[in-house]
Amino acid sequence: MAGVGLDLMDIERLERALERRPRLADRLFSAAEREYAASRARPGQHLAARFCAKEAVTKALALDVLRPLEIEVAHGPAGEPRAVLSGAAAQRAEELGVEVSLSLTHTASTAGAVAVAVAR
Repeated sequence: MAGVGLDLMDIERLERALERRPRLADRLFSAAEREYAASRARPGQHLAARFCAKEAVTKALALDVLRPLEIEVAHGPAGEPRAVLSGAAAQRAEELGVEVSLSLTHTASTAGAVAVAVAR
């Protein structure tokens, strides 16, 4: 294992930020992530979990700064979350020789994610 990242977030905090600045979602989430969240009963809950995943991946890869559009949360064949990396995030994973596994969770008020960078 090369690294572990964990992040938690108050869902209402993100919902308020997105209400105040609607274009913020475009800077933080891919079109596919926004579309997935929009299909759910409470989109902010799912966006918050994805934001936590992006932060957790940043920590697991020991990146110097969050690059949210370089870390996308997609779904694997069984519906499991998986990290799709591009740009500096993909380059760092390649340097470390790792793949990143994700786990997402949320309650009514809090979202969270864990990212584990494991050797290929």
